[in-house]
Amino acid sequence: MELRKIDFIKNKKGMGLNEMYPAIMTLVMIGILLGIGLLVLSEVSENIDNNDAQTAVNDTLEGIGNFADWIPVIVVVIAAAIILGLVLRSFGTGSRV
Repeated sequence: MELRKIDFIKNKKGMGLNEMYPAIMTLVMIGILLGIGLLVLSEVSENIDNNDAQTAVNDTLEGIGNFADWIPVIVVVIAAAIILGLVLRSFGTGSRV
């Protein structure tokens, strides 16, 4: 059992092209949900008369906006993982002891 784990870890060399589709679909879904969530919250914020509720909705909008700022960083990290995986697989054809 232990030998299988070592072989699996030794043969695993980064993210490949076949793993790109789920990562991109996840990012697209996050983007769509963030967009819809921000739109709904901004509409709710305009129609609230209570100051405490207005503050809570505005804080939520700010928090979601801060999370949305991290999406480009996440995309760059996934792209770098794919590129590194392809480079490592192209040089990993020889056997090492």
